Amino acid sequence: MKLDSLTAGAGTSAAAGRPAAPRTRPVPGDGRLRAQYLEDLLGDPFAAGNPHGQQALLAADERREVPAATEELLDRFGLAAEFVPGALGGRLTGVEGLAQVLRPVFRRDVALGFGAGMTALFAASVVWTAGDERQRRDVARRLLDGGRITILHREFAHANAILRGEYTARPAPGGFTVEGRKEVVINADRADAFVAYVRTAPGDGPDSHSVFLLETGRLPAHAVHRLPRARTHGMRGAHYAGLELQRCPVPADALVGRLGEGVSLSLRTFQVSRALVSGGALVGGMDSALRYAVRAAGESRRGLVPRGRRGRVLAGVFADLLACDALAVAGLRLLDLAPEHALIPSAAVKYAVSALLHEDLDELAAVLGARGYDRGPAYGGFQKLVRDLPVAGLGHAGTADTQAVLVPHLRTLAHTGWRGEAGHEAPAALFTPGAPSTALDFRRLDAEPRDPHSGCDGLLAALLGAAARLEGKRTRGPRWAALAGLARAFAGEVHSLAERCATLFSRPDTGALAPAAYALVDRYCLLLAAASCLAVCENADPGAAEGDLLAGPDWALLALTRFGRRLGLEVPDLPDGTTQDLAAALADRYHRGRSFDLYGMPLA
Repeated sequence: MKLDSLTAGAGTSAAAGRPAAPRTRPVPGDGRLRAQYLEDLLGDPFAAGNPHGQQALLAADERREVPAATEELLDRFGLAAEFVPGALGGRLTGVEGLAQVLRPVFRRDVALGFGAGMTALFAASVVWTAGDERQRRDVARRLLDGGRITILHREFAHANAILRGEYTARPAPGGFTVEGRKEVVINADRADAFVAYVRTAPGDGPDSHSVFLLETGRLPAHAVHRLPRARTHGMRGAHYAGLELQRCPVPADALVGRLGEGVSLSLRTFQVSRALVSGGALVGGMDSALRYAVRAAGESRRGLVPRGRRGRVLAGVFADLLACDALAVAGLRLLDLAPEHALIPSAAVKYAVSALLHEDLDELAAVLGARGYDRGPAYGGFQKLVRDLPVAGLGHAGTADTQAVLVPHLRTLAHTGWRGEAGHEAPAALFTPGAPSTALDFRRLDAEPRDPHSGCDGLLAALLGAAARLEGKRTRGPRWAALAGLARAFAGEVHSLAERCATLFSRPDTGALAPAAYALVDRYCLLLAAASCLAVCENADPGAAEGDLLAGPDWALLALTRFGRRLGLEVPDLPDGTTQDLAAALADRYHRGRSFDLYGMPLA
């Protein structure tokens, strides 16, 4: 299919209440096929003369500019249509498919993925969740017609510069008067609409903030001041700038949802952002980081020796990446299948994936050695990832924010009777990447934690169920026996976690809970990652593309071994050849030009 076939003239629907005709015709196929199409459009990132390759992207980063040619290609592809629900004229159905489409972009340039893409969804998702029909139509039309929309977050006590500064609103004739200032907002100097969290009541209560859709065409120019770009260490090509509103009159119909609903809306919509940051940006970026390290090892004097130290490091990071993707995909598919239950899992996904992949980046730097500081097109992208990935992982909401969601859940775990019967397990559909799912209904997102299994955490119950079933696979060989033993140890940790939570929350000095509770959050998230590994392994189809690896024990065995050491468990030595075989599988994917994630998609 030629790119020309995707372009069409912008227009306005003659029928009242319908979105304007999109500038791009729908790309045939599901998220996987659209991801493959976009991967091929972007081309080989290391091919000489590719305008969307590493040489061009790194040069733009050095100039602190957006790579204009690639941004234009994404516009012609209609990336913005991926963020608009199908009912409003876009392509957005499930977030798992959206994460797949975003990965080719994030594998090449994390800053571009945010600046030219995902930030728009962070803003629009608030409107998809609580906006009225006019607001939904207007935002859909704006995105499909090439406009830009960004988000102005509320201020957090424990936050980075992106989350500092705030706006306040007071009632005025015909609406509100808004004023305030934020110094660091992505695309503040380029957006023509802002979804803004604005303080409408004093204090820090749940009704302290409201959300407004600020469309610059409806605001007086003298009240809206775009501030100069902010220089950032990471994501240098993204347009971070400031926005100041001075006694800005805002019409009453700019209010999204109800007055005082801002905190609730942030809790609801952050579930989508956390899952996509993890499953799109972090996994996609780390795929490229690992690829740089595999290349460096292959170009060394001895080459990539699976039995050598480098082979062991690379196999370990490969196992972590697959495990993080297993957890991320489970979180994405939960949003598609049962979004009302995604509050706690989405926070756990973001917390665990950010922490694990941050550690892995340090391991890869050791493998790269001096090449890790190379600024040329062959390896310069690694240093860019070292700068960009921490911003991607922390930009919209940091560790303290996810802990604030997860710590209260520990009290629920303290009262959970862990039985692990099949009826309590999360369904296999959560752990089957690419399987059919329903379209995400943003309005079903819930700000209150709800468990579909009567108080039993379905993801941890899946770990218990998988551990029990693995006992029957011990006779398949030493690696399956080792995996069954590890799974049994992790099942014991599930019970231990519940006991620790019960002990902690029985103490009267609740003010001293924080340090111990944060340690238990770490353990809880690692157990969820282990559960996702075992469940993906159990449900993988060995007859599918790349299915032999996922259905085998090696990657899950190495991942759980690494998790066990992080948990302080006594972990036995791996059976002979496990690490070497996984390193060889990694090298095989590299030489066949396949991605390192669960999907193993062909790369350009």
